Amino acid sequence: MTRYVVVGGGIIGLAVAHRLRADRPAAQVTVLEKEAGWAAHQTGHNSGVIHAGVYYRPGSLKATLCRAGSASMARFCAEQGLPYEICGKLIVAAEAAELPRLHALHERAVANGLPVTLIGAVEAAEHEPHVAAVAALRVESTGIVDFGAVCRRLAELLAESGAELRLNARVTGIRARPGGLVVSTGAGEVTGDVLVNCAGLHADRIARLAGIDPPARIVPFRGEYYELVPGRRNLVRGLIYPVPDPQFPFLGVHLTRMIDGSVHAGPNAVLATAREGYSWRRFDPRDVWDQASYSGLWALARRHYRYGLTEVTRSLSRKRFAASLARLVPELTEADIVPAGAGVRAQAVRPDGGLVDDFLLVEADRQVHVLNAPSPAATSSFEIARYIVDRLPADSPTR
Repeated sequence: MTRYVVVGGGIIGLAVAHRLRADRPAAQVTVLEKEAGWAAHQTGHNSGVIHAGVYYRPGSLKATLCRAGSASMARFCAEQGLPYEICGKLIVAAEAAELPRLHALHERAVANGLPVTLIGAVEAAEHEPHVAAVAALRVESTGIVDFGAVCRRLAELLAESGAELRLNARVTGIRARPGGLVVSTGAGEVTGDVLVNCAGLHADRIARLAGIDPPARIVPFRGEYYELVPGRRNLVRGLIYPVPDPQFPFLGVHLTRMIDGSVHAGPNAVLATAREGYSWRRFDPRDVWDQASYSGLWALARRHYRYGLTEVTRSLSRKRFAASLARLVPELTEADIVPAGAGVRAQAVRPDGGLVDDFLLVEADRQVHVLNAPSPAATSSFEIARYIVDRLPADSPTR
């Protein structure tokens, strides 16, 4: 019997464990999560969008796994009775200067095999009457869901299937031993044969504990959200996105009708002063030192400091945040939005300052480390899990 240890109780870790129980029912599966509940960080703080796969380079893991993952996510929600909706979205060119990027995005979406249509201003207004657009890309297969609810159901299914689920189990050490490994946690030791690291914001640190020298380092970017006051939710029917800047993995401040009927606005993207830094007040000296001593961050800052300053300004000014939204829906004003929390994106940055733009998995002897899995990882989670499990050894070593 092979013993699998999965580190991380977000949607990818739980999906990997679920796939292991489905494909290898004789195996022992243990999930370690340092928090007191599931989906406590990236998964539980995102915008709840089931992405179609428009933005990603054809042939990349993001493109292939997102397209398949959106269908897998919808299928799982339907089977489990979880609320979701395939509502489609608009990607909006608010001015003529954005049209070349919109057309390039259309070409990429077509290359990825997605159901998309370029439409003009009149047709865009039929979908979103209050939008400002010279043209737009209509993406039919985008949806919305509560990823936290998906995780809670996965945890229930895992418990029913006999998996061992350990909350409040922060990993403090990993050491090899003949025929396996020992994972030390604050709640005791776990022995296993195969390790899968899905630790998100701390994935590079877990990799180093396991003896891996990661090719990139996690740099945390906080994304702050507002939501529309109830009386102004009627201005947005579904999802409205700007045309993104292809230099960055961030999609720009957008408007999303959530599964509960509220409308969220955001996120921006500012460098966080802690890996779990959900506000400017959260400061972790170790995390800040890790960033300050990393050549990759300084190279990134030199290359994109103007973009960073713009994001910081928008973070500190609700008026500027509202102005970004008004480019999409001109009727929106500062009085129409209220703060709605924040999330932190675990973005891998290479030593030369390059942003890792695809999912990054590092394989070692009986180990897989997921070192870059920001958006659209939640959408893609079931297919990421399939991809990982297909690469894991199924045989139990001699002990």
